[in-house]
Amino acid sequence: MAVFLIKTDEDSKMRRALIASTGSYLPGTVVPNEELMQFSREAQSLIGNKTGVLARRHAGENQSTSDLALEAARTCLEKISFLPEDVEGIILSTSSPDRIQPATATRLQHLLGAKRSFAFDINSVCSGSVYGLHLADSLVKSGQYGNILFVAAEVYSRFLNKKDFSTFPYFGDGAGAVLLQRRDDSFRGILHSSLATDGSRSETISIPGGGAMLPYEKITNPRLAYFRMKGEDVFAFTIDKGPEIIRQVVSAADMNLEDVKCFICHQANINILLGIAADLGVPSERFYVNLDRYGNTASASVLIALDEAREEGIIGEGDLVVTAAFGGGLSWGANLIRI
Repeated sequence: MAVFLIKTDEDSKMRRALIASTGSYLPGTVVPNEELMQFSREAQSLIGNKTGVLARRHAGENQSTSDLALEAARTCLEKISFLPEDVEGIILSTSSPDRIQPATATRLQHLLGAKRSFAFDINSVCSGSVYGLHLADSLVKSGQYGNILFVAAEVYSRFLNKKDFSTFPYFGDGAGAVLLQRRDDSFRGILHSSLATDGSRSETISIPGGGAMLPYEKITNPRLAYFRMKGEDVFAFTIDKGPEIIRQVVSAADMNLEDVKCFICHQANINILLGIAADLGVPSERFYVNLDRYGNTASASVLIALDEAREEGIIGEGDLVVTAAFGGGLSWGANLIRI
């Protein structure tokens, strides 16, 4: 297991990547728990009590991951009248890509009209949001780029077995976007990031079939082509590692948990969020929650929540925010951000 705390080097101490704008998109098809009664009579109460998920969104038949990403990206840029042709780089986090190759980000770049930008994907499953924020932040702080558009988009409804009640009810589709812009001599921006991975537990969350280890033509059990998760193991891992990584990233900046205005964590399970809050000794009211409406949107969840928290006025300029996520790999991480 590797754990890294990333600090700013001497040359870039006064160079910051500010969150200039955010955006999000949720597809229009709302699937409430009541509709899942066809799978189990206990579905409605079980899902709500176990995870706090009351509804989720599913992409339309003709919508792909890049389509959701495009809507979130457009919203993000339009909020500050930022032209797509001025975007210098696009990073897309997704574990539900349009195709195995090429990178879904390339289609997003084309649809958006960001002709000057590079574009590539990252896949760290649900923790992709915090990994992507750090990567985009690092590229801007390097001095080579003036801005990076980071987008996270997921269409998990296409990768779930509708007969698997341990996964299907808990996930939803959606996308979020953040535009990071270079600012010199600013106290705002991403202050610190802390990332970690335990590759010995890579089988805990996976889609076994479809890759080089198990090509499609060798899949004998159709279920191996779908997303699978050892829910109890993931719950225990997150309750253990979540508070630890949050404490690390806050203390690295010589700050206290009391200084943090809002904790925006991966929206997987309300009991996980409550457990992390209790361990940290932080009132649960300071943890943003939207999983009741959208379910688990994988790597998109943190960016969607970040956008909504800004739009609702919960966080504003100068506020200190922690973003944290946990997912396949197993990988986890956190960012400390001055909005």
